[in-house]
Formats: sequence, C-alpha cells, structure tokens
Amino acid sequence: MSDKLRALLSIAHHVRQGGKMVTTEDIWLARENGATDKEIHDTVLIAAAFCMYNRYVDGLGTWAPKENEAYLEMGRNIAEKRLWLFRP
Repeated sequence: MSDKLRALLSIAHHVRQGGKMVTTEDIWLARENGATDKEIHDTVLIAAAFCMYNRYVDGLGTWAPKENEAYLEMGRNIAEKRLWLFRP
C-alpha cells in the first residue's frame, strides 16, 4: 500500500469517527504523500456517504440473507424484471 493511500485511508477512518476528527495534520500528511485536494475531498465525501448509508440501513432495521444462494435468486428476479422493462 502506498503512503498516499495510507494517508487517505487514515482520513477516511477519522471521518468515520466524526467529521471533526480529521486534523490539519491528516490533510498535510496526505498532501505530502502526493494526494491532491480533489482526492482528499473525494475521500471525505465517500467516507461520509458510507457512514450515512450504514446509519440509514441500520435505522431501518434492514437485514441481509446469510446464504449466498438467496442472492442468486434475487439476481435472477432483477434480471427478468429489467429485461421486461426494456422489451418493445
């Protein structure tokens, strides 16, 4: 893993703890290791979005099947419905 990626992942980890946990040192380290402002921005945005999505599904009390076979059935259903939507 490159130092740049390691620094960006550290920023993402701090975002997960709370947005104000990202320090100027985190940003400095990422820039020192070659991260652009856009890469830092995208890292914060993606990490924050994942936090929001996780809280959203947790708050709704969603669940996921444990058996992989269940996903095969769901995939077939989705494929069949999508094909139906695009038939002339």
